[in-house]
Amino acid sequence: MQGPGADADARAAARALEARYGEDAAVIAVMRAAEHAALGDLEACGHWEEVARLCDEGPSGPLQ
Repeated sequence: MQGPGADADARAAARALEARYGEDAAVIAVMRAAEHAALGDLEACGHWEEVARLCDEGPSGPLQ
């Protein structure tokens, strides 16, 4: 996902996944990235890869 709101969108999605799935949030994001990759939607795949990265950064990461 590109553009000025892309970073905010990824952060919002990461926060929502963490609120719902806790420590499994990154796994869910990776699964969503894989689904979009399989469909050939590389923009959405990139978005979910960024969400997974944000979820993986842990307690000292940008979501805190």
